[in-house]
Amino acid sequence: MRIEVTPADMAASRYAVSPLGEAVSALRLCAGQRSAPALAPWVARVRPAYERLRRDQPAVGAFLALLRRGGYNADFIQPPPDGTGRTFAEELAVVRATPLAQARDELRRNLVGHRTPPAYARRIFDSADVVDLLADAIEVAWTTLVEPDWPRLRAILERDLLHRAGRLLAYGWGAAVADLDPRLRWVADGDLGAIEVAGADARTFSLDGQGLLFIPTVFGNLINYVYPPWPFAIVYRASGIAELLGPPDPGRPEDALDRLVGRGRAAVLRALAVPATTSQLVAQLGLSLGGVGDHLAVLRTAGLVVGTRTGRTVLYRRTPLGDALSEPPT
Repeated sequence: MRIEVTPADMAASRYAVSPLGEAVSALRLCAGQRSAPALAPWVARVRPAYERLRRDQPAVGAFLALLRRGGYNADFIQPPPDGTGRTFAEELAVVRATPLAQARDELRRNLVGHRTPPAYARRIFDSADVVDLLADAIEVAWTTLVEPDWPRLRAILERDLLHRAGRLLAYGWGAAVADLDPRLRWVADGDLGAIEVAGADARTFSLDGQGLLFIPTVFGNLINYVYPPWPFAIVYRASGIAELLGPPDPGRPEDALDRLVGRGRAAVLRALAVPATTSQLVAQLGLSLGGVGDHLAVLRTAGLVVGTRTGRTVLYRRTPLGDALSEPPT
């Protein structure tokens, strides 16, 4: 697939976080429909809650029976955000507002060539309130799996957006796309250019000044939206998810970085794989404001991080020495 862009598309591009998308992707990750080795500890932690959902909520199983890789998934169950910063409740309201006729048509297309769903799932798909039942499945996945960790998740996603927006404005499309996903490649052509997506269909699309919507995700994988009625959008894996579980697990064996700088400071240094403010680190790691501040002061003195003031906030990033120390041993 080829997505052609112009200079005008840079100014029109937007950035958004999708709480609903995270709920759907977290559910798929727990079900084994997706793989994310870095999130294995999180999956292990929430597995008992996920198993209760599967046992007590038939609509969750029906929802998972719909989803597949490499084929059409019903659009109404995971619409992309519109770039206006909607809450989970607002995104879910969009799902619940889906007309029944549209839902039935999309479910029919979804199931063509897909495995035969179990009998209980077919009853849900044939129900007059199928939209609300599937929306209920998304809502319970949100409240059980994602909402308890949402402050940390949101901190990861929002700081990735700031990083991505800065790269696009400062260095252009090539820098913004370069490390989004190995399947994406920027091809420059004078004032024009294109994002090439490996493994997708061979068609060419043009943004035509509409810009591109960037949507980072913690739990999901690469998704491209190129068909109406959705905006042109790319969902991509956010950077800095390794410390999702918060403070270092006391049961985890110490590694060389822990022994060198201490477990708390090692957690802060690892979390700065993407630049962050003190408050973002507090939200992501679950540490106190004073504790994070103390760790940053020591790391700055040691030459492992630097801070850059922008207005009333200070954005911290690792130095080359900090990067070198944080790299896992090979």
